[in-house]
Amino acid sequence: MAQYNIQETEKKLIEFWDKEGIYKFDSKAKKIFSIDTPPPTVSGKMHIGHAFQYSQMDFIARYKRMQGFSIFYPFGTDDNGLPTERLIEKEKKVRAFDLGREEFIKLVLETLDKELRPKYMEDWKRIGTSCDWTLFYSTINEHCRRIAQWSFLDLHKKGRMERRDAPAMWCPECRTGVSQIEIKDKEMDSMFNDIVFKVKEKNGEREIIIATTRPELLPACVAVFVHPDDKRYKDLAGKKAKVPLFDFEVPILEDKRADPEKGTGIVMCCTFGDQTDMEWQKVHKLQIKEAITKDGKMSHLAGKYKGMTMKEARSQLIEDMRQQGLLKNQKSIKHFVNVHERCDTEIEFIKTKQWFVRYLDLRKDMLKWGAKLKWHPKFMKSRYDNWVNGLQWDWLISNQRYYGVPFPVWYCEKCDKVFLAEESKLPVDPLKDAPPREKCGCGGKLVGERDIFNTWFTSSLTPTIAAKLRPEIEDKVKFMDLRPQAHDIITFWLFNTVVKSNIHYGKNPWKNVMISGFVTLEGQKMSKSKGNVVEPQAVTEQHGADALRFWAAGSKLGEDLDYQEKDILTARKFITKLFNASNFVFMNLKDYNYKKPAKIEKIDSLFLEKLNYLIKTATSTFEEYEYSRAKTETERFFWHEFCDNYLEIVKKRIYNNKKGKESAQYVLYHSLLVLLKMIAPIMPFITEEIYLEHYAKIEKEKSIHISQWPKAEKGKKAKGEKVEKGKKAKEGEKEEPEGWELFTDILAKIRQEKTRMQKAMNCEITLKLEKEDMKKIGELVEDLKDVMNIKEIKEGKFKVEF
Repeated sequence: MAQYNIQETEKKLIEFWDKEGIYKFDSKAKKIFSIDTPPPTVSGKMHIGHAFQYSQMDFIARYKRMQGFSIFYPFGTDDNGLPTERLIEKEKKVRAFDLGREEFIKLVLETLDKELRPKYMEDWKRIGTSCDWTLFYSTINEHCRRIAQWSFLDLHKKGRMERRDAPAMWCPECRTGVSQIEIKDKEMDSMFNDIVFKVKEKNGEREIIIATTRPELLPACVAVFVHPDDKRYKDLAGKKAKVPLFDFEVPILEDKRADPEKGTGIVMCCTFGDQTDMEWQKVHKLQIKEAITKDGKMSHLAGKYKGMTMKEARSQLIEDMRQQGLLKNQKSIKHFVNVHERCDTEIEFIKTKQWFVRYLDLRKDMLKWGAKLKWHPKFMKSRYDNWVNGLQWDWLISNQRYYGVPFPVWYCEKCDKVFLAEESKLPVDPLKDAPPREKCGCGGKLVGERDIFNTWFTSSLTPTIAAKLRPEIEDKVKFMDLRPQAHDIITFWLFNTVVKSNIHYGKNPWKNVMISGFVTLEGQKMSKSKGNVVEPQAVTEQHGADALRFWAAGSKLGEDLDYQEKDILTARKFITKLFNASNFVFMNLKDYNYKKPAKIEKIDSLFLEKLNYLIKTATSTFEEYEYSRAKTETERFFWHEFCDNYLEIVKKRIYNNKKGKESAQYVLYHSLLVLLKMIAPIMPFITEEIYLEHYAKIEKEKSIHISQWPKAEKGKKAKGEKVEKGKKAKEGEKEEPEGWELFTDILAKIRQEKTRMQKAMNCEITLKLEKEDMKKIGELVEDLKDVMNIKEIKEGKFKVEF
């Protein structure tokens, strides 16, 4: 083991783990820890956010495995629905609409199986993800389609599925309905246009000014609203206003939702500009007009503007109103608008038949369900609560696309009655498979639903999907121990999984949720558009996966972490030091019999007490998902206590074959193994390589990752513990040996003096120590003399004499 080649070793160990089945799940194990692993969307290759998040969840998986659990840790890919459809269109330079449904689906599946998924999976293996790769699912495969369609039937049976012909959020670019979880706010430049509506009065026409950012919706105007307490417009209620350019009249009505402070205080209601328009339409039973088509163009209601894009129509309408004196003023503004998170296109509201999961009536229950989960970190629960409190829509789950999981539904082409598939025949494709009956009772022919499920409808079933991969233990793992995920999809994935699990089974899908932050570069979120992307593949190729994982452990759970090259270089130094220190230790263990000696020397015992405290700290912090503290404490101990101090303390004892050599050898062997185990969840490759080279034949475990996590000795309570200001130490916490602390403090002072005087560390000295310190050190005097080459120790004020 003369040299550590990162790339060769890491690739070799991936093959070793796979061949030996190191991470294979044992369904017969007494202790099982189950993880609902996020199925990443197949997008070509893993990005730095994936590497960050999946490393953090893997820290916990590896720790639990070393605690004796068999880890149910499946891996899936989310490759159904709109994201995959758009990816294939881009990659293959085709349009699903042009190719046709059957041909397009065939192309997608071939591309996924032969080109994208194999390479994609390698990225996750390359960063050391310790999944059981035989427990795999794809959200488009038969297994997942069956479960998604079962979910629909079960929700329908429970009265939670509704098909409505009503306004719904629509993306003109993707040409599909979208749910509330798929929209985001985006700040955009816009223009407030003060336009003239005219009201007939006894003495002629009166002009009223309405400010709008969307004049293209004028052909869909169905009313004008004023606030009932707005004295400026009190006399307008009950009258009619003429819509500019289109010369039809609409009623002027009163409603408290009209904001007197916004614009001119008068608001036009168009079906449908926003949610308020929809509320007004329902409450006041207004006519429904649709000015925008599903492809984002102006409808026949727009007259001469028909067929124009919304942007084109807006520009032409403004120009026409300007020429006719109907545009009084314009003001540039910035405002937030709802856009589709997939393509950043502004959301429209289109009246269309869509399937919804009815759940707005469950908001109080949703808050209770969220409160039962153990949140790591705790503050992330507020994001869940805020989402629930802000819910305004039932969940729209139908997409008008080509590729995805089809609805198990047929309709009568005459009366539109719904016919569901039989559960025993799932999965079905209603466009190919025979309907449950030939004709409807009215005599109409049955036709299959063309829509597909929104991808989150399937993804929100991942605990069930994973559990049913192993039917023999489904009941043991259906309700899992842990859901790890990023905070940006709490409203997407976490929320909907909680809702569906409680509706289906009356129980939360997991006990714990572990929420990761984002990766930034110089404080900015990484994105291709900004050109500030760091590719994890390049990092692992140059520095190795251990270095990348070491960096990922640098932030507390839930916190964003800036990518900095210096952190990667720090990891490289740590790897090198770990490698060299291990070589040094075993170079001095050639005559060691691997047995605990009858007597452990005092300084060795103090060091073991210090190590025992580290074990307690690392264990308790891992149990609380505080992997970053476990990593920091172990790293600090290795550098400072083990390398800088202990190795130096025992060198002469071992080199010169002095009394207590066996004690030093025992502690070296034992403490190095403990340190390797405690850093193994973070850095699995270097620790495995050292273990296989030096420990495996003695410890008899084929991998450090299935060896037992170090156990702290109970009852050891040392003195001199340092406690953080403002905090009280609990019993057994932060116990640090007084003797060891004093000894190493003296070492540090002597080293400082030698450095100040520009002397070599091995130069001979005479040392003066305070009487009290001499007394405390006691039998450690010889060790102190050995490590600092001290000729004589005298009583007196601390002084180093050369």
